[in-house]
Amino acid sequence: MSAVSQLSRQDAMRQLLAGIAEDLQAYQTLQDLLQQQFQAALRHKAAELAPVAQAISDLVDIMQARRALRVALVQRLVGPQGTMLQAFALLKNAAREKMEADWNTLEQAVIACKALSKRNGDLLVEQYSIMQRVLHGEEQIYAPA
Repeated sequence: MSAVSQLSRQDAMRQLLAGIAEDLQAYQTLQDLLQQQFQAALRHKAAELAPVAQAISDLVDIMQARRALRVALVQRLVGPQGTMLQAFALLKNAAREKMEADWNTLEQAVIACKALSKRNGDLLVEQYSIMQRVLHGEEQIYAPA
């Protein structure tokens, strides 16, 4: 039997709420790291890219583990097909409203980080493409008319 299934409902809710609070902080850190990555790429500071990429990867791994735990906690609270909103419905009004607001903030942070990550990836791919053209030349410089 998993450790989550042995938790009391109160402890499962406590862990669920704590994980959301931790992810709110983690997504702010992720946004900062993605900005650092972008600035390093813009300034062609390759030495800064590797440690930032490692920090991003490590943070994402932690956040992924928390997401998996969150899924298990919600299932413990409201069943196998349970949703976050169903779990929040177990809370009293003020607590439920706060958690729904925090959850919406977290969803917006996820969207923002995805956009920053795409921006960074697009920049790095473009820089790589330019470097390849500079180093190896164009494939068809003199194409037939």
